[in-house]
Amino acid sequence: MNQIAEARLEVKQRAPSALAIWAAMLSVYIAWGSTYLAIRFAVETMPPFLMAGLRFVIAGAVLFLVRRMQGDVAPSDREWRSAAVIGLLLLLGGNGGVVWAEQRVSSGHAALMVGAAPLWMVLIDSLRAGGRRPSWLAIVGVLVGFAGIVVLIGPGASSADKIDPIGAGVLVLATVAWAAGSLYSRKAALPVSPLLGTSMEMMMGGLGLLTLGTVTGEWGRLNLSAVSNESWLGWGYLIVFGSWVGFGSYTWLLRVAPTPLVSTYAYVNPIVAVLMGNWLASEPLTPRTLIAAGVIVGSVVLTTIANQRVKRQPTIPESETA
Repeated sequence: MNQIAEARLEVKQRAPSALAIWAAMLSVYIAWGSTYLAIRFAVETMPPFLMAGLRFVIAGAVLFLVRRMQGDVAPSDREWRSAAVIGLLLLLGGNGGVVWAEQRVSSGHAALMVGAAPLWMVLIDSLRAGGRRPSWLAIVGVLVGFAGIVVLIGPGASSADKIDPIGAGVLVLATVAWAAGSLYSRKAALPVSPLLGTSMEMMMGGLGLLTLGTVTGEWGRLNLSAVSNESWLGWGYLIVFGSWVGFGSYTWLLRVAPTPLVSTYAYVNPIVAVLMGNWLASEPLTPRTLIAAGVIVGSVVLTTIANQRVKRQPTIPESETA
């Protein structure tokens, strides 16, 4: 009995405090919510695909080396292939679409559209072979969320609310790519260490972005002397806080915190992004945007609750797009 009590006491002593958990949650909320604004500043004077590609290659390579030095087992060829598929879908398709679109769409509007990724995941999962049939609550959440997107980008918007249709279309495709990559990652062969797997995905996705930037001629448009201080700061912020702090905190939380608490980032981040875009970049915060934000975030809450109910039966949010 004494040994059992001592073991329980040892486990309790090792458990993180509520303060540590909430500090990590705030890191995820702020770090990932603010990446949309950092992207906007970065792409003002940097080619989007090269900017994002270099960000992920550097962040991924450093994280990979750190994890290997700390004893993580070398990944297999199969794990590298899975990481390549996930990285290309999430970062080339998902993040690549976001960084390109933010040349034409405000960071707050981009965050709201990308925040609908859980809705696309429900839809794609229900249509694919062997996918999970959504509950009625999830269906309601999806329908409400898409209605919110229509409110955001639909006709009749004022000049302050109007969203570039090409940028909006690219954001929709980026969100679909992110949702597909997130679904694929659920059953993909990946390393036991989540951070090692994340580093591999970042490197493979970053190489894909650099390739796309090369094909589209971005090296010829890159002028380092013309890159503004704001762009350099935005790019550095994306590496340190978006990739390292955000991913590190999120991965740690998945191990020590309740999943429903961790999943709240999916509907807190768009709100943080909209507010920061308004406060720091004077992006318009109109009634139409606020209504669309409430509808989209509310739909994600419904969908998340529905998914958690299904998981409790005996029979996202995956990583951030920005």
